[in-house]
Order: sequence, then C-alpha cells, then structure tokens
Amino acid sequence: MLLRLRKNLSRAELEAVLGLARELGYTARFLEGSKELLALDGPGAPDHRARFEDLAAVSGVLDAGDAHELFERRPGRPDTVVRVGDAAFGGGKIALVAGPCAIESYEDTLEIALAVRERGATCLRGGAFKPRTSPYSFQGARTRGLETLARVKLETGLAVVTEVLDPRDVEAVGEVADMFQIGSRNMQNSALLIEVGKAKKPVLLKRGFAATLREFLLAAEYVLSQGNDQVVLCERGIRGFDPSTRNVLDVGAVAHLKRVTHLPIVVDPSHASGRAELVRPLARAGLAAGADGLIVEVHPHPETTHSDGEQAIDPEAFRQIAADARAIAALDGREVVAPRAQGARR
Repeated sequence: MLLRLRKNLSRAELEAVLGLARELGYTARFLEGSKELLALDGPGAPDHRARFEDLAAVSGVLDAGDAHELFERRPGRPDTVVRVGDAAFGGGKIALVAGPCAIESYEDTLEIALAVRERGATCLRGGAFKPRTSPYSFQGARTRGLETLARVKLETGLAVVTEVLDPRDVEAVGEVADMFQIGSRNMQNSALLIEVGKAKKPVLLKRGFAATLREFLLAAEYVLSQGNDQVVLCERGIRGFDPSTRNVLDVGAVAHLKRVTHLPIVVDPSHASGRAELVRPLARAGLAAGADGLIVEVHPHPETTHSDGEQAIDPEAFRQIAADARAIAALDGREVVAPRAQGARR
C-alpha cells in the first residue's frame, strides 16, 4: 500500500500512522526524505485502506496494494452473475426489469406484468413502499402492495424487484421480493445495507443522485461485507443543472464501472430522463456502454397513476426497447435472457 502523508506532521501524528501499520502487520518505509510518501508491505485486507484513510495524517491512499475491497475487479476474477428467477445479470447475460413505478391495484399490476412478460421482461418492478420528496405525496400501498405483488408473482412467474426503505421491513419485504431494491435516497443508509446483506438475497443498489462512483461502490461494499455478493449496481442518473431532463444519465459511469468492478450494472433510463419519449434512446445508450440490464417503468395508462406517470412508457414502447436490447447484445456476443414459456408458472 502507498500512502501520501500531509506535510509537517507532528511526532504524534506520524507515530499514529506507523503504530497502525505495525498493528496491522505492515513494514513501513519512506520513499523520499520529506517523509510524504510511505510504502507499506504487508498482508492487505479490505478494511485496512479505510483505517488508514481515517487518520488525520493521511491525505490519501495512492495505491491500495493488496488491501483490495470486495467490489474490485482483480486479475482472473470472473464477472459476478446475479440470478433472480428467470433473469441473469452479468457474465454476458442481460435481463430486462419492467413494471409500474408504484403498486396500486391488483388488476392494473397483473395487466402490466403480463404485458411486460410477453414482451421480454424476466422481472417485475414495482414499489409497495414509496419514498417521496413530500410527506403528503402517495407513499405506496405498503402491506397491501406486497400482497398484490405476491399474487401477481404466482400468476405470472415473474421474479419481483421491490424497494425496502427501513431495516425493520427487510424480513417482511423479503417474504415477497426476489430482489431487494435500495433506492437512490437510501444508497448510504448503512443500517439498511447491512440488513439486506444479512438477508442473503440479491440486491439492486441504485446510485445516489449526488454520489461519486467511489461512494457508490463503497455502498455496495456494505452489502458485500456481510457475505452477500449478489449485488447489481444501478445507474439511474445524477442531479444536473439543466431541467430538460429529470437527471443526467452518466453513461461514462457505466463504462468505467465495467472496468473496475466484477459486479453487474443495469441502467434506469426512466428516472434518468423523467420523460417517456427519452427512455428508449437512453436505454440504447446504457446497453451500448456495457450495461447488463435495464429497469424500466411501464404503464398502459400513465395519466391515471399516482407516481411518475410522465416517465412511464407503454407496453409497445417496451417491446421496442426489448428488441433494441437483443440487437445491441448480439453486436458483442451477449444474450438477453428471455422469460420461460407462459405455461411454466410457479
């Protein structure tokens, strides 16, 4: 490991660094006379980097050496493939997740689920619990929404991806969900990340709307540190200054993440754009950058929904996106996973 130390350290500050190095089993040596670059030779562990970064004397870790974090892509490490029902994310597999923003009625949810399944989705998205900016906005159907998801899951065989907001709800949501969704607002809710990590179910982790990529990956590290490597990262756009779109889809982040982590990445073009007519081109861009899947809001009657109707596409638009996905996947030897035959219901 290579540390950059601050200038003009006191004896106590320097001893704090050297003492921690000895405690963790490292041999320390300065690389130049000013004592600003400190090389550490030793065992390496995921938590060591963070422990050195916490010290006031350390201005930065220039090279983590063998102290790799669990999210890092290392030589010889294959891509993690996360399987959720019929879906598979990563390792050359692409999966499509689609459904309403919020679960409202059973009839609407079943109609949407059947429509997106017929058009290529392998997972149903839909929030029973909704985090909203205003406390007076629709907060989701909550327990009734979970019951609706459970019924629709049995009817269609689609795996369920739904958001959990509170560590106290992990067990209840996990009885229905095949994959926990952690929303943008909760990306750094460490208590929640630890609980879903302990649950040992797949996790779809959305990037915070003002999070750096390192902050995003360290949020995933909370889940990984609990022994759960079934994490799918989701780029859903970051906050910009131009109101033309709801957020700014960071396509470069998708390409970068494919290089630095073994975890699969999906793109949410619905939240990134905030506009139904922009969802398809952003979905194409995300897949072309290497995304392992899409999560898309679909509703046949967006004018009636209580949440995010302006960004919901209709089922036929989703059919076009699914066709785009298959075409883009074929360009680089990947495959869009298809749902099982309609008769093969759970």
